[in-house]
Amino acid sequence: MLGRICKPRLGKRGGRPGVLPSVCVAIASTAVLAVLFLDYIESWVTAAGMSKGLEPHTGIISLQNVPPMRPEEFLLMPSPLVCQRAKPYIITMVTSAPANQRARQAIRDTWGGEVEVEGLRVMTLFIVGVPSDPVLGKLLVVEARERGDLIQGRFLDTYANLTLKSLSMLGWARRFCPQAHFMVKADDDVFFNPRALLHFLNKSKSPYEHGDLYLGRVHMRVAPNRNPASKHYLPAGAFSQSVFPDYCSGTAYVLSRSALLKISLAASALSLSTPLPPEDVFVGICARAAGVIPSHCALFSGGPGVPYGRCCYQAMVSVHRVPPRDMLRFWADIQAGPVCSWLSVRASLGLCKIRAMLGIALGLEQGL
Repeated sequence: MLGRICKPRLGKRGGRPGVLPSVCVAIASTAVLAVLFLDYIESWVTAAGMSKGLEPHTGIISLQNVPPMRPEEFLLMPSPLVCQRAKPYIITMVTSAPANQRARQAIRDTWGGEVEVEGLRVMTLFIVGVPSDPVLGKLLVVEARERGDLIQGRFLDTYANLTLKSLSMLGWARRFCPQAHFMVKADDDVFFNPRALLHFLNKSKSPYEHGDLYLGRVHMRVAPNRNPASKHYLPAGAFSQSVFPDYCSGTAYVLSRSALLKISLAASALSLSTPLPPEDVFVGICARAAGVIPSHCALFSGGPGVPYGRCCYQAMVSVHRVPPRDMLRFWADIQAGPVCSWLSVRASLGLCKIRAMLGIALGLEQGL
């Protein structure tokens, strides 16, 4: 349709081209630029819509039946000196279910097996809870002994206890890995790209290494789920506000050393409600209480996966919903070929995001 409209025509006087083709060229050029810089446009739009103030957001109310747990206690963990010896610049804490051994192994065989990126030390550890199956618990003990990268908190590993898992993660990183400049939290179905994260941090103007950074895909003005039949149900007695403070998607986010310390201390000070808020929401509440503002980055996918494109995945910091088989295949493909050119990355990134948006619009996905 646009091609027929924009077909070159001659004007009535002097054989001069009409105005319409020039307009069509301008539209096409704008569309190309929008595709090439779609992530920048997304980041700008999101930043413009985020809450500007940091007024106290006190919605958590202490109840009597708070689960009796101390997140600083761990049933399994590597040596307390593991960070002191390795001195990682980035430590990635992968929240995993006890039964997801294949997902953990796929991460070890791909991005989690990296020990040095761009001349900086990186480390990946996994955090789990207590399984209800004692046989699975014994397998975790064997895996921890063989791999040396498992942390097990003293809580039952259930969906409702994901917030306790995040508390354990924050407490462990604060206590045993103060050397790390950045902590990454990722789910075990996330394709994480430490090289892309370092590239983003290096080109950013803010001194994140010495300041507060809470980086990821920011969710804004999300209302609590008041439906008792939903697994996300949160009654007004547990959180009274009409919307949550802005927070980063729990699929993957980054905390600088100072932000980790502030958020972890705020989490220790806040009373826990029953039921617990969703884990990423709780981290956002703690960040608000600590005066840490979330930062949006369009290179994080915070919900459904992003269709694979080699150059796109070279630029993305995190991609959600990547099963173990695909993680192995994508990683091998990215490592085998040359580094994509700037233009290839921009075009592939834009097309990946457009395909993801079309999937949402067509009902194939539920949200980015």
